[in-house]
Amino acid sequence: MLVLASQSPRRRELLERAGISFVVRTADIDESVQDGEAPQQYVRRLAARKAMAVPRGSEECVLAADTTVVLGDEILGKPADAADAVRMLTALAGRSHEVITGICLRYRQDLFIDASVTRVHFAPMSAAEIDAYVATGEPMDKAGAYGIQGLASRYITSIEGCYFNVVGLPVSLVCRYLGKIGLL
Repeated sequence: MLVLASQSPRRRELLERAGISFVVRTADIDESVQDGEAPQQYVRRLAARKAMAVPRGSEECVLAADTTVVLGDEILGKPADAADAVRMLTALAGRSHEVITGICLRYRQDLFIDASVTRVHFAPMSAAEIDAYVATGEPMDKAGAYGIQGLASRYITSIEGCYFNVVGLPVSLVCRYLGKIGLL
């Protein structure tokens, strides 16, 4: 049995659409970035901490993930408030950035930790467009203050890499690991 260590409705939906059965168990962890921590290190560390924090049975596999948006050297997590969302979207508009998702599968005595990187190209946005998008509330629970699968889709000109990674879970990468351990 797969245990999803995430409250994300997007991750649940992606697993369901891929035909993967799972149960949800979550635990709260500190998601602060450590001094000098690189973005890939950060998401891998959080995924591993989430996987270790969730109880499991002896034959259960825990899947945890963490997604962040990286613009230059800045990690853009979930916005603290509307003003923070406006700040992030203003910085992203008309530029390219990376979305990085770290995954961890905890099965028996093993931890499988990996990450997926997707480059996203954002169209320019006016201040009025940014304000209108933030007013919808959609950016508030998403890394980088946007959801590629929602209203922000009108501003994404192209991506390089896995679309599902940007939504919050690199499904094909997860499935490769589930296959390796015999759960798929």
